[in-house]
Amino acid sequence: MSLDEAQDVRTPDAEPAATTKNRGSGWAAVRPLLLRMHFYAGLLVAPLIFLAAATGLLYAVSWQAESIIYSDELTVARVGESALPLSAQVDAAMDAAPEGAVVSVWPAPDTEATTRVIMESPGLPEGETLTVFVDPYTAEVRGQLATVGDALPLRAWLSEFHSSLQLGEFGRNYSELAASWMWVVALGGLALWIGRRRKRKSQLVLPDRGATGRRRTLSWHGAVGLWAVAGLVVLSATGLTWSKYAGENIGELQDSLGGATPAVSAQLSAGADTGSDEHAGHTMPDGTQMAPPPAPTTDVGIDKAVDAARAVGVTEALRVTLPAKGKGYVIKEQDKLVPVHLDSVAVDPADARVMDELRFADYPVLAQMTRFGIDLHMGTTFGLVNQIALAALAVAVMFLVFWGYRMWWLRRPTKDRTLSAGRAPSRGAWRKLPVTVLLPVAAVTALIGWFVPLLGISLVVFLAVDVLLGFVAGRRAEAA
Repeated sequence: MSLDEAQDVRTPDAEPAATTKNRGSGWAAVRPLLLRMHFYAGLLVAPLIFLAAATGLLYAVSWQAESIIYSDELTVARVGESALPLSAQVDAAMDAAPEGAVVSVWPAPDTEATTRVIMESPGLPEGETLTVFVDPYTAEVRGQLATVGDALPLRAWLSEFHSSLQLGEFGRNYSELAASWMWVVALGGLALWIGRRRKRKSQLVLPDRGATGRRRTLSWHGAVGLWAVAGLVVLSATGLTWSKYAGENIGELQDSLGGATPAVSAQLSAGADTGSDEHAGHTMPDGTQMAPPPAPTTDVGIDKAVDAARAVGVTEALRVTLPAKGKGYVIKEQDKLVPVHLDSVAVDPADARVMDELRFADYPVLAQMTRFGIDLHMGTTFGLVNQIALAALAVAVMFLVFWGYRMWWLRRPTKDRTLSAGRAPSRGAWRKLPVTVLLPVAAVTALIGWFVPLLGISLVVFLAVDVLLGFVAGRRAEAA
């Protein structure tokens, strides 16, 4: 029996049918619809979710791999008594890479780490910078690497592999589809698992060791899914913030709710708009453009700027952005381990005066939650524990997908044909829903589909395919 011929055949080990008394209302009416959606979503989107989990697993272990592979660049040969001035370390980096233009400096975060001098260098792809690693005690250049943000080449490659399979903008659709559906599959599976009848309460949270065959696989699928569901929903939600289509909607919604991430103002001109482009001029009343303020003729230097920042409590894992035209120094903390240190200040290069301060505690709650969520997704909030949890979730997802396909395979009829597809739950479940449930469900589904576009588009495609299969199955039944 093929898939389209088996649409209306009931699965042999499903729960007993609802009685006439409760049919059409409550859980008995919702469950068949949820079961069919979970089946098709798991069947058709599971390969993408599996890919996202597998590439995410590689990214989760990349932090440790990075520290091993690039240990020469990241660590000093010997810890000295005192560090040289940052200006001397920057000079050493410029001597090693004279073609580069220094844009920022990351002072060594601990006694064994090197200082990173970030440069814009000709010949590098867009988005990449040249990072020169300098021994803070001797000013010895320990190496040079092309980096993306704080990611060294291995982690940068794996990050792109996780998000797009190295296929560019087109490849990002795969990860957005996976993130769009993962929370739906996870929450739908949770509802189905909790709603099942079971002899012992322990079977809700632990696999049934006494079960065999498909029931044994189902017990593992459900129990592991129950333990993993919270993490999967968080990964799905935070992954969507990076997506192209849903990410734009999330950003607009966050901004409209006053949850945009603030930034410290480094404008040298008084009363300048903190949200303006640093390369743009100001508009005069008559509509003409006024050139932005020129760069200061004097610069106290990076050492005094950092001292000024530390004097006001900005001290942990610093990242110093050098002055651009019309801008001062921007010095930020980037210690994302709990408790986080993410304060920032702007320093006037002319006299080392702190022009503006921004404390993480003053961020809007939504901005704080977004920051924590992204860092959890990347494995930085709790360090090694966070990375182990991400790896465990990735392995759990891969097993869940494997068990799901195994159940589909075990459900196939084998008497009529040697090769056949597993049976799908009965169609037409939506007809059993009362109007008071059906209309709100349809409205919420349409709203979510608009807000998460790839989820909505793929759902419409699934429905169209399902209708086509039903039509074909009906014609074959008539012919028979």
